[in-house]
This record gives sequence, C-alpha cells and structure tokens, in this order.
Amino acid sequence: QVQLVESGGGLVQAGGSLRLSCAASGRTFSSDAMGWFRQAPGKEREFVAAITSGSWSADRPNYADFVKGRFTISRDHAKNTVYLQMNSLKPEDTAVYYCNTYPPDWAFWGQGTQVTVSS
Repeated sequence: QVQLVESGGGLVQAGGSLRLSCAASGRTFSSDAMGWFRQAPGKEREFVAAITSGSWSADRPNYADFVKGRFTISRDHAKNTVYLQMNSLKPEDTAVYYCNTYPPDWAFWGQGTQVTVSS
C-alpha cells in the first residue's frame, strides 16, 4: 500500500519553529515533485511549498509567498522522505499540514499533522 505519513506537528508559540516530516512507503517518490499543503479551519486547502524531483538537476524549491523566507522544504531521496522546516511561525500558520505529490494526487492524501501556533 502506497502511503505518505506526515509527522512533527505540535503546539508552538509565535516565533517558534517546527520541522515536519513526510515519510513515503510502498514505492519510491524520487522521480516525483513533492509538495506541502495546509488547511486551516473553515478554509480550503492551500499550497505551501514544493520541491522538484531532481531527476536531471538539483532539487529546486518553490514557495507560496506567505512562507517565503520562513519555511524551507527539502528531501532525502535515500530515506524517501520530504521535510518542511518552519521558522518564525505565526498564529495564521495554524492548520493541518499535508504532503503529497506536486501537483497533488487524490490517492495520496493522508491524515496530515496539526500545527498550532499560539500568540
């Protein structure tokens, strides 16, 4: 069974940091661009960051404007894992964070990991 499992969320004060992980199992995602998405209460799920597959060149990141300079996406091909380092967190970053391929595949949405930022 192919799965993407997110972890690393939690409760943090504004200005703090968290590192999210997305562990893939069932097949390798090394050839896929991968992304992080989030959904806040009452809002639609939105794009946060993505990273290319690096099949022909170095992995390249892409970010939503509201996280540029604060979040960093990376991946470890050997571990089949994608990370999201989140610094300078704001209360508006509170959401459930999901990883998926980029663009997302409905088959790979998981449970996500809750990130709560207190003011």
